[in-house]
Amino acid sequence: MNDPIAGTDRASQFPTVDPATGAAGKTYTGHSTAEALAIAGSTRAAFLQWRRTGFAERSKIVRKAGALLRQRADELVGLMTREMGKTVSEGRAEVEKCAVHCDWFADHAEGYLTNEPVDLGGPEAFVTFLPVGVVFAIMPWNFPLWQVIRFAAPALMAGNGALLKHASTVPGCALAIEDIFRAAGTPEDLFRTLLLTPEQAAAVITDRNVAAVTLTGSVRAGKAVAATAGGVLKKCVLELGGSDPYLILDDADVGAAAAVCAKARMVNGGQSCIAGKRFIVVAALAAAFETAMVEAMAGFSMGDPLKPDTRFGPLESVKARDMIHDQVIRSVAGGAKLLLGGAVPDRPGAWYPATVLTNVTAGQPAHDEEIFGPVAAIISARDEADAIRIANDSEFGLGSGVLTADLDRGRRIAAEELEAGMSFVNDNVRSDSRMPFGGIKQSGYGRECAAFGIREFTNIKTVYVSPQAKPAAAAAAQTKVE
Repeated sequence: MNDPIAGTDRASQFPTVDPATGAAGKTYTGHSTAEALAIAGSTRAAFLQWRRTGFAERSKIVRKAGALLRQRADELVGLMTREMGKTVSEGRAEVEKCAVHCDWFADHAEGYLTNEPVDLGGPEAFVTFLPVGVVFAIMPWNFPLWQVIRFAAPALMAGNGALLKHASTVPGCALAIEDIFRAAGTPEDLFRTLLLTPEQAAAVITDRNVAAVTLTGSVRAGKAVAATAGGVLKKCVLELGGSDPYLILDDADVGAAAAVCAKARMVNGGQSCIAGKRFIVVAALAAAFETAMVEAMAGFSMGDPLKPDTRFGPLESVKARDMIHDQVIRSVAGGAKLLLGGAVPDRPGAWYPATVLTNVTAGQPAHDEEIFGPVAAIISARDEADAIRIANDSEFGLGSGVLTADLDRGRRIAAEELEAGMSFVNDNVRSDSRMPFGGIKQSGYGRECAAFGIREFTNIKTVYVSPQAKPAAAAAAQTKVE
């Protein structure tokens, strides 16, 4: 994602390219900045009505959106495959995850936002959770449905309106989501897709009709959006990059650990913020783990994303593939050893093989940077303490994992030692509607999902009710104390 800067009053064209073949797809005409701001005003007006609806009505509509996602699964999977190369199997799983998310918040939003009483020993007091207004979402291409639904279902259930600026490579997916919410019964302008360039985004962020911003994307984009939103004192939730470490400890089952790590690395072809990227193995198991990891990663052979049994398709674009290959080349030049893959196939499209690097050390891109593709970096550690040190020696803090036979050991390290927003023991990190999702450090701030996520875009409001107004003398005495 590029950085949103000053707005511009022009409508751009958004061409799509099939990553599997390089063939040009449909081109979409975007919105001018003036059009976008007019839509923002309409969304604000729709929000003022929507916020007065009850949870039962919101729930009915959001649940219907989930049902429509399931009904239109073939269409949506086809869009994702054509626009960013997602395999059919992963696409179907993504559609279903979105539908489950809609169902979850349709069922649980009211409970998450129920007034909370505060015992003051006399006067009535409680905390209530009110919608803040229109939330502007800036979303990436890698999970073109899930990233959007993850914010939209709770935001709408909380009573907010929503504007979406999706990645420029997935305009068809962006418009399909708008259509689904409208068909489900949301007011006409409550959820709108804006086809904008990154340069136009700042005008929307600063518009008086927008109350808050959520972004999933790069650290660079997050800093730009946070700076713009901060300049007008608007809240942000930022889910940024990650270089998730997985610790393979000396009591781990090497084969089982490699299977978990390969799955973690290759989710969505490795194009995921929470994909495992750094695999930190204690020296005693290093050689065995390298062998097992190569075998596990070799099982992800490149294939036609339209075939249901394909586990690994093309990457999002040739440009992205070339950036990944450059990081691999520079890591090898810096002393890393290539165990698998690492060569650009001689074929059209954005293809790159599953790749394993070892002898990865500080100063190499595979150690210091986020590689947003199918490249596993194996790092050797002396022992548990050294593995924890290496894991935490990163600017990122999104997810993390621990592989060990000792669950008490794993639980302690995951809960107390790893600097991350999420830590999983003996499994790969993933998002779930029922658990808070987000990171620390350069991986961003704020949370999505569960009660924590839906409350991010609410006014957490204190209400105090005295049985009667105090006499003037008593009120003056209280003021002096305060």
